Amino acid sequence: MKKVLVAVSIIALASVFAFPQSNLVDTVREEGEGKSAQSGFAEEEFRRGVQSFYRGNYNEAILEFEKALSYLPGENRILEWLGKSYYMSGIEGAALQQWEMARQQEWGGLLLSNKIEIVGDRRVTDTEYGFTQRYTEAGSFPNLNGKALIYSHPISSLPNPDGSVWVVAYGSNELLRYDVNGIVLDRVRGLEGFDRPVDIIRLSGGNLLVSESAGNRLSELDPSGKLVKHIGKRGRGLGELIGPQYVAEDSQGNIYTSDYGNNRVVVFDQDGNGLLSFGGKTDEFAGLKSPTGIAVWEDRVFVADSVKGGVYEFDRAGNYKGVLVEEGTLKKPESMKCWGNYLIIADLNRVMTVDVHSGSVYENATSGNGKTQITSAVPDRNGNLIVTDFKANEIYVMSKMSELIGGFFVQIQRVHSDSFPKVTLELKVENRKRQPIVGLGEGNFLITESKRPVANMELVGSANNDGVADITLLIDRSYQMRDYEEQVNTAVREIAASMQGKGEVKIVSASSVPTTEFTGSPSDLSNFSVKALKAPYAADCAIDTAMRLSANSLVNAQKKRGIIYITAGDVNDLAFNRYSLSDLAAFMNNNSVSFNTILMRNGAPASEIEYITDNTTGESYYVYRPEGLSSVMDDILSIPSGVYVLSYTSSLSTEFGRRYLPVEVEAYLLSRSGRDETGYFAPLQ
Repeated sequence: MKKVLVAVSIIALASVFAFPQSNLVDTVREEGEGKSAQSGFAEEEFRRGVQSFYRGNYNEAILEFEKALSYLPGENRILEWLGKSYYMSGIEGAALQQWEMARQQEWGGLLLSNKIEIVGDRRVTDTEYGFTQRYTEAGSFPNLNGKALIYSHPISSLPNPDGSVWVVAYGSNELLRYDVNGIVLDRVRGLEGFDRPVDIIRLSGGNLLVSESAGNRLSELDPSGKLVKHIGKRGRGLGELIGPQYVAEDSQGNIYTSDYGNNRVVVFDQDGNGLLSFGGKTDEFAGLKSPTGIAVWEDRVFVADSVKGGVYEFDRAGNYKGVLVEEGTLKKPESMKCWGNYLIIADLNRVMTVDVHSGSVYENATSGNGKTQITSAVPDRNGNLIVTDFKANEIYVMSKMSELIGGFFVQIQRVHSDSFPKVTLELKVENRKRQPIVGLGEGNFLITESKRPVANMELVGSANNDGVADITLLIDRSYQMRDYEEQVNTAVREIAASMQGKGEVKIVSASSVPTTEFTGSPSDLSNFSVKALKAPYAADCAIDTAMRLSANSLVNAQKKRGIIYITAGDVNDLAFNRYSLSDLAAFMNNNSVSFNTILMRNGAPASEIEYITDNTTGESYYVYRPEGLSSVMDDILSIPSGVYVLSYTSSLSTEFGRRYLPVEVEAYLLSRSGRDETGYFAPLQ
């Protein structure tokens, strides 16, 4: 009896300490043999590599995966993870090589093939992406809920930073706010009620402005839709209106509206006082017959005429400057909004874009030849067009054909399993051109383990809604910067003050050897002096290494983060000797780090600096610009982010923390979707 008990105990003990089911394919084992020693070493290096990856230590992860490959050459799962580590490190060429090796061995299926295609395709910069491409309907916001009417005669729309959109309903005299899934979040009718509202814009101060055609006025609302004041009244005098339609704002806060009943444009100051009107007949201009859409691009004022079918340019004082789009080119233009260096125009049954430099016209979309009248087309935060069709009583969501076919690019970037079985995922949802997809809710995601839905899935948060950002101030220490010490002091203090004590600031000096000078609260920089920096001025500054150091310091920072480079704008011959421009930009983009430039001299910086700024969602600022530098932080916080945090309860067995646990995520929005899959290890027991 005792012998039997001893035997059972030995078997039980062996089962406890037995190595778990293999996470990798043993590529060095001969057929018929047991598990090789190399496999065990590879398993341990692989586990450490996965953990380093999720801690954001990508260089360390690369070394561990390469060591794992030395034990099991050509093992596909290691190749895939090595590629992921190279990708997050910004070395996308090496990442594609590793993934391609795995694909050639029939690993990863369509998911890996799609990843290779997207990453390879978007390495080629396409600055005109979207402006001259064809769009097609991806979904719509229905006007009926069963037999109940939701809205009547939508006429214009306004996108919001969180992915939602305001829609003006002319027929039902109201504003509706929709989320990305077409669900009504808010409905605003106003205390006094709207009287045939036509257009809506967001003013530079954050309030909304709505034109009321039958009310002969403009209504300023707070961001939630509460009335602040009315602007204008019925009449033909200064500051008076008859049937105002579309509205725009210039850089000084002046408001322009097409005064349809008086065949002119009326201008108000930011307080609502009438300034001037223009558009009548002059020696140079025959006069407007039916002004509709209006847009202000870099203080050039453009006005469309629905009868003449053309677009005309004026200056801010109302002086006629010429024709942008020849008469008869457009059928019946309505709303006209700025879109990059283009104007997007709703034109009867078409959506058109016009190049503000050349006047070239492109057709982006059409609603056919039926009962239709497109009155507005506005790009939303996710790269779609929100199109209102007045006659068809429809609100369309239009997407680029390539996006509908290719879907989203979903990446699970972090897995936090310290509280297993509760698991938290950080993932990024983008389109094929790195543009983030914002506004998704819990219902837009599905998490599975080995293709089985998980329990207790919850959307913990969306980085797009974060109001805090971490910043690294990168200070140029080239000899030219010795002449700008006071300007540097001013820039650092002003940016730090604008952070209002929120977030963390790091200061890195870009000298011959980059140096981290400071880490702490922005409040501690109120008396910053450039003379306190340890790194000396140098003839040859390692700008690339300094950029890499700055970006690496933000990998584990707040989800909204950015580098602000304070520089005279010059570079030396050895400035980018170690890292290429494309690899630096990829590293920042793949880790959601924006690169912004504050120039000590007015003018363009060196082409290398300009390239990094333009390709990382950043902006360039002159240190003495009239509005100051306090808005730089606002600009960084306003950059869209497609990072989401989800949690769930796992039902998998961990085998004491040594089993590789699979997880898959799918993201859906209207007719588009994307997925990713990865794995992780629970804590060792």
